[in-house]
Amino acid sequence: MNTIQITTLQSYLHRQIPLSQAMGVQVHAATEERVELRAPIGPNINHEATVFGGSASAVAILSAWTLVYLRLQASGLPGRVVIQANNMLYQKPMSAAFSAIASSGDERSWERLFNAVRRGRMARITVQSVLECEGKQAGQLEGTFVVLLPDA
Repeated sequence: MNTIQITTLQSYLHRQIPLSQAMGVQVHAATEERVELRAPIGPNINHEATVFGGSASAVAILSAWTLVYLRLQASGLPGRVVIQANNMLYQKPMSAAFSAIASSGDERSWERLFNAVRRGRMARITVQSVLECEGKQAGQLEGTFVVLLPDA
């Protein structure tokens, strides 16, 4: 994505998911293969001067959600993306700005998702997102997202 598209995507996220703006989330990179969101520690700090776990989880979920959203858009398919379930593993405290990086992973899973949507069916996909802080992995999320068809 070029700078204009990243700015448009960031504005969309801030408008549609106001918490993302309050958390200072910025889109650093966004393609059909990888989405990287960054957030400062300031609005996401806890009483221990580290990133609040809920903030870390929210940014990880948002990066994975954005990847599903972008892939649907690029495929010209309709649908509303919602999270169904997630598992968050916190590996180390983060005491600075942090990133959440979602990657597309297994292409067969995406094809199953796209085929189900094309047939007019609700579809699910599991996406991973990795949290990084100061160049080191600090956590990981596995989220299952559902694509709801229009009027569903």
